[in-house]
Amino acid sequence: MFVSEEIENKEIAKQYKELLQISYQTLSNEDKKLIRSAFDTAVHAHRNQRRKSGEPYVIHPISVAKIVAQQIGLDATSIAAALLHDVVEDTEYSLEDLQKLFGKDVARIVEGLTKISKLSKENNASLQAENFRKLLLTLNDDIRVIIIKIADRLHNMQTLDAMAEYKQVKIASETLYIYAPLSHRIGLYNIKTELEDLSFKYTESARYELIKSKIEDSKEEQDHYIKSFSEIVQFALAEEGLDYQIKGRSKSIFSINNKMTKQNIPFENVFDKFAIRIIYKSTLKNEKFLAWKIYSIITDHFIPNPTRLRDWITSPKSNGYEALHITVMGPENKWVEVQIRSERMNEIAEKGYAAHHKYKHGDQKDIGLDSWLDKLQEVLENNTENPVDFVENFKLNLYAKEIFVFTPTGDIKSLPKGATALDFAFSIHTEIGMKTRGARVNGKLVPLSRALKSGENVEIITSENIKPTANWLDFVETARAKSKIKSSLNEEKKRIAEDGRETLRRKLKQLKITLNDKTISHMLRHFNLNNSLDLFYRVGLGTINNKQLKDFSSDFNSSFLNFFKKRMRKKNPVYKKDEKEQITEHFDSLVFGKENESLKHSLAPCCSPIPGDAVFGFITVNEGVKVHKKNCSNALSLQSNFAYRIIKAKWIDSSSDEFTAILKLSGIDNMGIVSEVTQSISNHMNVNIIKLSFDSEDGIFNGLIAVSVKNNTILNRLVNNLLKVKGVDKVLRE
Repeated sequence: MFVSEEIENKEIAKQYKELLQISYQTLSNEDKKLIRSAFDTAVHAHRNQRRKSGEPYVIHPISVAKIVAQQIGLDATSIAAALLHDVVEDTEYSLEDLQKLFGKDVARIVEGLTKISKLSKENNASLQAENFRKLLLTLNDDIRVIIIKIADRLHNMQTLDAMAEYKQVKIASETLYIYAPLSHRIGLYNIKTELEDLSFKYTESARYELIKSKIEDSKEEQDHYIKSFSEIVQFALAEEGLDYQIKGRSKSIFSINNKMTKQNIPFENVFDKFAIRIIYKSTLKNEKFLAWKIYSIITDHFIPNPTRLRDWITSPKSNGYEALHITVMGPENKWVEVQIRSERMNEIAEKGYAAHHKYKHGDQKDIGLDSWLDKLQEVLENNTENPVDFVENFKLNLYAKEIFVFTPTGDIKSLPKGATALDFAFSIHTEIGMKTRGARVNGKLVPLSRALKSGENVEIITSENIKPTANWLDFVETARAKSKIKSSLNEEKKRIAEDGRETLRRKLKQLKITLNDKTISHMLRHFNLNNSLDLFYRVGLGTINNKQLKDFSSDFNSSFLNFFKKRMRKKNPVYKKDEKEQITEHFDSLVFGKENESLKHSLAPCCSPIPGDAVFGFITVNEGVKVHKKNCSNALSLQSNFAYRIIKAKWIDSSSDEFTAILKLSGIDNMGIVSEVTQSISNHMNVNIIKLSFDSEDGIFNGLIAVSVKNNTILNRLVNNLLKVKGVDKVLRE
């Protein structure tokens, strides 16, 4: 549809006015001039550009600036940088031009954003992961760079409909893989939730729409419940003279799906689909007192669950989050989470870093984010591990829940849940971690692998004679500790490799072979190694011995052609079909790509897809196409890091083939439960039991059943039937 230039210009002017109206800070005249100048420059720079949707390109930077101003609350410098974030990459403007027009701060932020944009164009997997590492490095240059990049990603996700389907999945997977966890870590909870839901919309669209419709259908019931809860407590709160408001907050579609998947329950059985939030006005001095006063009032009316109390006011999260969370038995005997926050706490929870610094005073403790950034910088700069492994390890620490432990001097240390005594040692100082000999928790010696719990007192015992060993990597959870241990092991490996190189040169000389690049290349192929460091290291350790070197000598001295043929035979062994493949090859029910081609493939053992499952193909290096379920635990990593090797796949016919699915059952051990379960399965058409095992302890049973089914529909019907068996509580598919 054609839109006139006049209408487009009116829309651009309207968007700009909205930007000024919603600006979080009270703008000074200088701020207004800066933003106006940045707006004019962006409009001029992008004057001939359009987005995939057809709208003028400048709408995108204005939208990003609105997110930066309204949802995050950054300053005028950040708003200007958001307006200009694409001009250096996409137009004739240079960084020098921006520095002259807007100053060093704006230019530096735009430079950081430009670097990230250039990085994201790489397709190679290890480069993609390395780019994530470089992206994280920009955090310490100026955290506003990554915050604006998150705003940029949010607007791109909001307008992703205009992109091709394969790009939608790639961008959505990348968003779930790194940008949502980063938003969580920086404290941008609202943006993190929106990024997760938007990503889920494109990675699992059918599941997304199903849950969304169920939430909409239950909205009236939810609003009624919040009203009935509020009516019970509002009189008591008002009687105490408190100035407050009560809000209901729905759990996100993404988090509801996570709960449904992990617990294998339907939507109706997710009981904490929403939380109630009490936001009160208070001076900084009275905040804590009033929070506990509200807690007391709530628990006078509703029975609390003591195991679900979360006090993040006394010990805020390391990203600055403060609140008191309690779970109480509400009306109609339903568990309800109640979040108690002051207005200041609520703003920090919603706007993260920017709001924290707005409220920060000289006598306050610094935000934990600052110390986390320092640790992050150290890990990034000293990291030597495989980039993909690094991003995986780092991502785990972004979402990790926190525990709080004490040093012998009474200082509090925040660590991710699951962190061990060895993680604690590295969190104090790298040198202490490297020299750790043992640990005492609450005065008792414990293994270094012992997971710590909140409130424990930890003392580290060191020794000058200790150095990290490979099994230490099994004892740690944090990216910092893993990075330091791997760095130490690599240094040791290099030292051994240097000795190994000299040993190899000497031994090859005795075999009349000169150690040079050609020889090393032949040896890497012969011993199936990746690089010369691995080769020299193995020689230094003695795992490549004299006999193996003599065997290599024979190969090396034979003709190159024979050597090549021999190596190719070793690398490409004769492929023998197993019985299962001989049976199923004529009934292939999967097709791939836009042309719906039949390709040789295998089913990934990590998720064991069956007909009816939503799937995709992954082109491996040595094993052809592997088929994974779209909700496979490895899907996100593959789609984000290796998007160029993903191929569309779908089932077209499953009438003649049968597949194995493994079900885990648990419940109350009634008399005859095994018989009832097997009867339920045998009564089911087209389902055969391949393997069955049950065990019972203290009145609770656990069962494992392997069944042969034709497709996902039959399997889902079977699971529903099993859940109807008296005593069966849960049925999970492995």
